[in-house]
Amino acid sequence: MAIIALEGMRLHAAHGYYPEEQVLGNEFILDVLVNTDFSAAAITDELYEEAEDEDEETSPNTVNYETLYLICQVEMRKPTKLLETLVNRIADRIGSHFDEVSGLVVRLRKLNPPLGGRVDSAWVLASRGDMDIAYLELIKKLS
Repeated sequence: MAIIALEGMRLHAAHGYYPEEQVLGNEFILDVLVNTDFSAAAITDELYEEAEDEDEETSPNTVNYETLYLICQVEMRKPTKLLETLVNRIADRIGSHFDEVSGLVVRLRKLNPPLGGRVDSAWVLASRGDMDIAYLELIKKLS
């Protein structure tokens, strides 16, 4: 198992159930972890496998985290009422874009949600495929 992650993507976006949230927006922190095999990239030090001739398509050796970020950025720009809908949409988009992803976790935190009292964040997590959530707890303890 190999994990590629983007943690702490900070984005301002207009997500929320209430009209004022959709106008004013809020601050969000997005974490994405994908399970993939990057052994070829570790050996070749290349994102893509070299094509043997010009007409062949190259295949990825790993998951490009710049592409992960762009997918997240695009989905975060689409106003959504529920965080549940948004994390599912991001997870589905990543899963359909990368054939080499065998599992993934997407966690979205809304900072200072408007609940009438002090709350640091509200968050929603979605997972797909082969991703051991207990393993993620170990990573959290190590960091």
